[in-house]
Amino acid sequence: MKCLVLSSGGLDSTVALALAVSKYGKENVVALSISYGQKHDKEIKASIDVCNYYGVEHLFLDLAKIFQYSNCSLLKGSTEDVPMESYEEQLKETNGSPVSTYVPFRNGLFLSSAASIALSKGCNIIYYGAHKDDAAGNAYPDCSKDFTDSMAKAIYLGSGNELKVEGPFVEMNKAGIVKLGHELNVPFELTWSCYNGSECACGKCGTCIDRINAFKLNGLKDPIKYEVE
Repeated sequence: MKCLVLSSGGLDSTVALALAVSKYGKENVVALSISYGQKHDKEIKASIDVCNYYGVEHLFLDLAKIFQYSNCSLLKGSTEDVPMESYEEQLKETNGSPVSTYVPFRNGLFLSSAASIALSKGCNIIYYGAHKDDAAGNAYPDCSKDFTDSMAKAIYLGSGNELKVEGPFVEMNKAGIVKLGHELNVPFELTWSCYNGSECACGKCGTCIDRINAFKLNGLKDPIKYEVE
């Protein structure tokens, strides 16, 4: 069995990578990092460090042009700032629509691209690190279990029943992922989750808030540095 892991350099995908390595062995794991025109490259650098740590083959794909028409606040060409508040607060302002950091159908494109590469590399399975906290309230609809299951079915059928997609965390919250990562001795200090590209994580954007809370719920100290905690 050979596994391709979508690796962003963030906490969730790094735990997914660690899980794949523990299950299949590093020689049977390929990591794929995808650039989508984000405002900084800190997460890509983190993914390189993580893949070097685990000794897995690391592939890179640039899909930035596909998102050039979007004004998502994560993207370089956006006129919007990344919100400095929790997803819960953001959803109160969007009336149930995705938050401003939702990149249009990004994960659908990531999985489709990963499927093509996985088949070309002789992989049988794709690991995708979406979790239920991101899907909650429709903040990121392409992180939901329904979405993951639907994409998995389409990819399985479209690959001639050769390629499966697994979202091992789609029914798990962020705290559960941190707990699993701690058990797997994941090098959390190498990961980057913040939506801003400063030297230290901001501690104020939605993903930073979720990450800080997840470590606190486990009674653990997040090893990365924050401007505000």
